[in-house]
Amino acid sequence: MRLLITNDDGIEAQGIITLTRAVARWIEDAAPGEEREAIVVAPMINHSGMSSAVGDVFSQPSIKYQRHHFEGAENIPTYALDATPALCTIIGALGSMGPRPELILSGINAGANIGRSVLHSGTIGAILTGAQLGLSGLAVSVQWGEDPQFDLAAEIAIDVLEQMSHAPERTLLNLNVPNKTRSELLGIRRGHISTAGIVKSAAPADGAPLGESGELPLRLGPATPELGDVSDEAYFDDGALLVAGYASLTPLRGVHEDTEPSMEAIIHRSLEAVELQLKANR
Repeated sequence: MRLLITNDDGIEAQGIITLTRAVARWIEDAAPGEEREAIVVAPMINHSGMSSAVGDVFSQPSIKYQRHHFEGAENIPTYALDATPALCTIIGALGSMGPRPELILSGINAGANIGRSVLHSGTIGAILTGAQLGLSGLAVSVQWGEDPQFDLAAEIAIDVLEQMSHAPERTLLNLNVPNKTRSELLGIRRGHISTAGIVKSAAPADGAPLGESGELPLRLGPATPELGDVSDEAYFDDGALLVAGYASLTPLRGVHEDTEPSMEAIIHRSLEAVELQLKANR
């Protein structure tokens, strides 16, 4: 299996360093004749919350890069790009920095990626981008807190990674690990995406009407790195599982064409209506 490791916290973040070291040990433990390779292509700086954005590549059609070295993972080529996680994924997936990967390993993010935040996360945006290129992906995050348990999250990620070698292409999994020690962790469960959001409201604190300019204070929801109140979630929702002390593993689907019959009917009616207008205006 050939891996592309990336993240959205930047090349110097402890999460990606810990994950890469775990992958280096995984490579060393390969059975004779088993192919295991990895390369790191990650952003130079923090790009959290960038989802699958690639930036304005049209006005700036080149990318700066710099070689890095992670102690304890010297056998893994490592590059920092002046690019978002999604663009790092594209560059790595094209084989620009080394062999073309089969799977994107993104993280370890410092902060949970649960609920509606999966849409906005750069960590998850990287694997969604990989899926558009036919690759599978595993996004890994650990709940924010004092002394985040990156080592435990990396160990769990490697276990999941080995199972993904037998999965169909474009398999996407989102792994969230609570900030617990190994002895405190209750286990791992299949998590469901909750309705938890990042922003609950944006309004002037005093309720005054909007002027010509100003600032809108944001009231944050539970889907934040610290993970707020999830008491209204079902026990199997991703945030509730983390608070209860379980790791959460959730399958995702990337952007794909909607071929449901109900949608096809809407499309055909829309096409017919537009065609009639076009003919009437000729």
